[in-house]
Amino acid sequence: MSPANPLPKPEAETARSAGLPLRSIPSVDELLGQPGLVPLTKKSGRAIVTQAVRNVLAALRARLKNEDAQSGTANTEIFSAANLVAAVAVEVESLLAPSLRRLINASGVVLHTNLGRAPLSPETAAQIAATSTHYSNLEYDISLGERGKRDVHTSRLLAELVGAEAAIVVNNNAAAVFLVLNTLAKGSEVIVSRGELIEIGDGFRIPDIMAESGAILREVGTTNRTRLRDYERSVNERTRLLLRVHPSNFRITGFTERPTLEELAGLGERFNLPVYEDLGSGCIADLTSSGIAEPVARASFVAGASVVTFSGDKLLGGPQAGIIAGKKELLDLIRLNPLFRALRVDKLTIAALEVTMKCYLRGALDEIPALRMIRLSAEEIGRHALDFCEKLRLGLRPDVTVEVRAGFSVIGGGSTPDRQLPTHLISIKSPSRSATEMERRLRNPPNPGSIGAASLPLVPVVARIEADRLLFDLRTVLPGEEPELLHAIQAAVA
Repeated sequence: MSPANPLPKPEAETARSAGLPLRSIPSVDELLGQPGLVPLTKKSGRAIVTQAVRNVLAALRARLKNEDAQSGTANTEIFSAANLVAAVAVEVESLLAPSLRRLINASGVVLHTNLGRAPLSPETAAQIAATSTHYSNLEYDISLGERGKRDVHTSRLLAELVGAEAAIVVNNNAAAVFLVLNTLAKGSEVIVSRGELIEIGDGFRIPDIMAESGAILREVGTTNRTRLRDYERSVNERTRLLLRVHPSNFRITGFTERPTLEELAGLGERFNLPVYEDLGSGCIADLTSSGIAEPVARASFVAGASVVTFSGDKLLGGPQAGIIAGKKELLDLIRLNPLFRALRVDKLTIAALEVTMKCYLRGALDEIPALRMIRLSAEEIGRHALDFCEKLRLGLRPDVTVEVRAGFSVIGGGSTPDRQLPTHLISIKSPSRSATEMERRLRNPPNPGSIGAASLPLVPVVARIEADRLLFDLRTVLPGEEPELLHAIQAAVA
């Protein structure tokens, strides 16, 4: 196959584009026929390269129209075959690049929902890789040589950790709430306090999920005060469940009242009604020494809860999942619900959850990245920040102000809304670039290049802005990311 006619040389382009530059734009077939694109087409496929060519030519038309409107002339260098081929190669790389990109979280928000919440450990990633690239005994009982159940890999560990009789896993806590209500109270009433009809996440509302599950909402009490007798008076022959919701993402203070879980469990026992508590954040370890006063799942069962649900990727520090734990007779019913199959997790989530659970069993909390971040002291972060700033200043102009100041981190992920973690922040102020501009350059870094004495690809960074200062919190910067963060900051401030 002979190549198409080469594109005009720059001299010819200048003459052609002097009057009507849009006519100088080559056709898709002309550009595809360039010798420089032949290897790229073989490597990436004609469909992708063709789409890249169309995108490049469309962008070229828009640019020419804009330049012509502003100055009456167009830059003819962009018509050269070399430039167009290079632009197509960059566009192909962009089209084939993963949409999910790694970035550095220097915001100080540990469970940043927009950034994927809890990061997983290297050991967890290794187990996921091994599970995904080989066959496994996901639903196969090796000892018996027959079909098994995927629950066995996590149910015993989870039940042991929270003090429950049984546990199962679904794809997130919203699914867990839905499945419990649909199984135990479809077509019947569920009593819940008005003060617990919360909205969390992206429009996830307790009343809405109850309606979709088929359960009938029975509100009792008021927004700030609900007493045990409010529940008692509302129990009738249609009542199937007493629901208690932990308000993970807000706090009501002042004149407030609600019965303890022990009191609610006592009422449930008197009327032979299960008590279901949605804990949301899913705290398993006692974090009070770190200033986190979240209810621990085990305490709920000690208090008499029949079923408890919580998230896997919040304070648990594992993968996205919804944990359902409780009495075996109730968990057996929930597992038999046909919807359980639609909401169950895959082998990769099970692999990640198993590694996370075993960290708890061994007491190795610092091997869970989110918990390690939460447990870091302000003093540790402060010393770390001072060392980082010394290295940072070496690559910045003398007129850029770099300081370490006291501040706060937050847990995030809809957890502990009234709790902050003392930390130390790195503050940067430049006389030549605003904090907004530097933050934008961090998120959309310039092309990789040599910065200082080394050359590293630049990773997008998420930071904070306050009083026209760019702020970085090393609490949420993972081990090994600091060299990349250093070069990214230097490139953004330059």
